[in-house]
Amino acid sequence: MKTYSAKPGQVEQNWLLIDADGLTLGRMAAAISARLRGKHKPEFTPHVDTGDFVVVVNADKIRVTGNKATDKKYHAHSGFPGGLKTRSFSELQSTSPEKIVRLPVKGMLPRTPLGRAMFKKLKVYAGPDHPHGAQQPQPIEI
Repeated sequence: MKTYSAKPGQVEQNWLLIDADGLTLGRMAAAISARLRGKHKPEFTPHVDTGDFVVVVNADKIRVTGNKATDKKYHAHSGFPGGLKTRSFSELQSTSPEKIVRLPVKGMLPRTPLGRAMFKKLKVYAGPDHPHGAQQPQPIEI
Protein backbone atom coordinates (compact mmCIF):
# COMPACT_ATOMS: atom_id res chain seq x y z
CA MET A 1 0.00 0.00 0.00
CA LYS A 2 1.36 3.42 -0.94
CA THR A 3 1.35 6.51 1.27
CA TYR A 4 -1.19 9.09 0.20
CA SER A 5 0.22 12.51 -0.67
CA ALA A 6 -2.17 15.40 -1.25
CA LYS A 7 -1.78 17.50 -4.37
CA PRO A 8 -2.20 21.30 -4.15
CA GLY A 9 -5.14 21.37 -6.57
CA GLN A 10 -7.06 18.58 -4.81
CA VAL A 11 -7.19 20.11 -1.32
CA GLU A 12 -10.54 21.41 -0.08
CA GLN A 13 -10.08 24.46 2.14
CA ASN A 14 -12.98 25.41 4.42
CA TRP A 15 -13.63 28.65 6.30
CA LEU A 16 -13.79 28.39 10.10
CA LEU A 17 -15.02 30.98 12.62
CA ILE A 18 -13.61 31.20 16.16
CA ASP A 19 -15.13 33.44 18.82
CA ALA A 20 -12.22 34.41 21.11
CA ASP A 21 -14.46 35.76 23.88
CA GLY A 22 -13.09 34.33 27.14
CA LEU A 23 -10.61 31.92 25.52
CA THR A 24 -7.07 31.50 26.82
CA LEU A 25 -4.47 32.94 24.41
CA GLY A 26 -2.01 30.05 24.20
CA ARG A 27 -4.55 27.25 23.88
CA MET A 28 -6.44 29.16 21.20
CA ALA A 29 -3.25 29.97 19.26
CA ALA A 30 -2.20 26.30 19.26
CA ALA A 31 -5.60 25.21 17.94
CA ILE A 32 -5.57 27.93 15.25
CA SER A 33 -2.08 27.01 14.04
CA ALA A 34 -3.04 23.33 13.77
CA ARG A 35 -6.11 24.29 11.70
CA LEU A 36 -4.04 26.57 9.44
CA ARG A 37 -1.55 23.76 8.79
CA GLY A 38 -4.29 21.18 8.19
CA LYS A 39 -3.16 18.75 10.90
CA HIS A 40 -6.78 18.03 11.78
CA LYS A 41 -7.41 16.46 8.37
CA PRO A 42 -6.61 12.83 7.47
CA GLU A 43 -5.02 13.95 4.18
CA PHE A 44 -2.41 16.17 5.96
CA THR A 45 0.77 16.44 3.91
CA PRO A 46 3.69 18.43 5.38
CA HIS A 47 4.84 19.99 2.09
CA VAL A 48 1.35 21.00 0.86
CA ASP A 49 -0.94 23.69 2.27
CA THR A 50 -3.88 21.50 3.37
CA GLY A 51 -5.17 23.90 6.05
CA ASP A 52 -8.34 25.92 6.33
CA PHE A 53 -9.02 29.65 6.46
CA VAL A 54 -9.58 30.82 10.04
CA VAL A 55 -11.55 33.94 11.03
CA VAL A 56 -11.15 35.08 14.65
CA VAL A 57 -13.62 37.57 16.11
CA ASN A 58 -13.71 39.31 19.51
CA ALA A 59 -9.92 39.37 19.79
CA ASP A 60 -10.21 42.22 22.29
CA LYS A 61 -11.92 39.87 24.78
CA ILE A 62 -9.17 37.26 24.91
CA ARG A 63 -7.74 36.43 28.32
CA VAL A 64 -4.49 35.21 29.84
CA THR A 65 -3.90 33.40 33.13
CA GLY A 66 -1.98 34.55 36.16
CA ASN A 67 -0.30 37.96 36.17
CA LYS A 68 0.44 37.95 32.44
CA ALA A 69 -1.92 40.87 31.79
CA THR A 70 0.55 43.17 33.57
CA ASP A 71 3.83 41.21 33.44
CA LYS A 72 3.88 39.97 29.83
CA LYS A 73 5.87 42.32 27.58
CA TYR A 74 5.93 42.68 23.80
CA HIS A 75 9.11 44.11 22.27
CA ALA A 76 9.58 45.79 18.89
CA HIS A 77 12.84 47.30 17.65
CA SER A 78 13.14 49.79 14.80
CA GLY A 79 16.76 48.86 14.07
CA PHE A 80 18.10 52.23 15.16
CA PRO A 81 19.93 52.87 18.45
CA GLY A 82 17.42 53.41 21.22
CA GLY A 83 14.60 52.13 18.99
CA LEU A 84 13.26 49.50 21.39
CA LYS A 85 9.54 49.81 22.17
CA THR A 86 8.16 47.72 25.02
CA ARG A 87 4.44 47.36 25.72
CA SER A 88 2.54 45.24 28.22
CA PHE A 89 -0.23 42.82 27.30
CA SER A 90 -2.95 45.13 28.62
CA GLU A 91 -1.60 48.11 26.62
CA LEU A 92 -1.46 46.09 23.41
CA GLN A 93 -4.91 44.65 24.05
CA SER A 94 -6.40 48.12 24.27
CA THR A 95 -4.62 49.52 21.19
CA SER A 96 -4.26 46.62 18.71
CA PRO A 97 -5.76 43.33 19.94
CA GLU A 98 -5.28 41.66 16.55
CA LYS A 99 -1.51 41.56 17.16
CA ILE A 100 -2.03 39.56 20.36
CA VAL A 101 -3.53 36.69 18.35
CA ARG A 102 -1.28 36.96 15.29
CA LEU A 103 2.10 36.88 17.08
CA PRO A 104 1.81 33.49 18.84
CA VAL A 105 0.14 31.85 15.83
CA LYS A 106 2.94 33.05 13.55
CA GLY A 107 5.48 31.60 15.96
CA MET A 108 3.82 28.17 15.76
CA LEU A 109 3.88 27.98 11.96
CA PRO A 110 6.87 26.89 9.83
CA ARG A 111 9.40 29.60 8.96
CA THR A 112 9.26 28.88 5.22
CA PRO A 113 7.37 30.26 2.22
CA LEU A 114 4.71 27.61 2.90
CA GLY A 115 4.34 28.85 6.49
CA ARG A 116 3.96 32.43 5.29
CA ALA A 117 1.22 31.31 2.87
CA MET A 118 -0.55 29.54 5.75
CA PHE A 119 -0.32 32.65 7.92
CA LYS A 120 -2.08 34.73 5.24
CA LYS A 121 -5.18 32.56 5.73
CA LEU A 122 -5.63 33.91 9.29
CA LYS A 123 -8.11 36.80 9.57
CA VAL A 124 -8.37 38.49 13.00
CA TYR A 125 -10.90 41.14 14.04
CA ALA A 126 -11.23 42.98 17.36
CA GLY A 127 -15.02 43.14 17.40
CA PRO A 128 -17.80 40.65 16.66
CA ASP A 129 -18.19 41.68 12.98
CA HIS A 130 -16.18 40.41 10.00
CA PRO A 131 -16.44 40.95 6.22
CA HIS A 132 -16.28 37.22 5.31
CA GLY A 133 -20.01 36.45 5.44
CA ALA A 134 -20.06 35.40 1.78
CA GLN A 135 -17.64 32.54 2.54
CA GLN A 136 -20.04 31.18 5.20
CA PRO A 137 -17.45 30.32 7.86
CA GLN A 138 -18.45 27.41 10.12
CA PRO A 139 -18.22 28.22 13.85
CA ILE A 140 -16.04 25.82 15.85
CA GLU A 141 -15.50 25.36 19.58
CA ILE A 142 -12.04 25.28 21.12
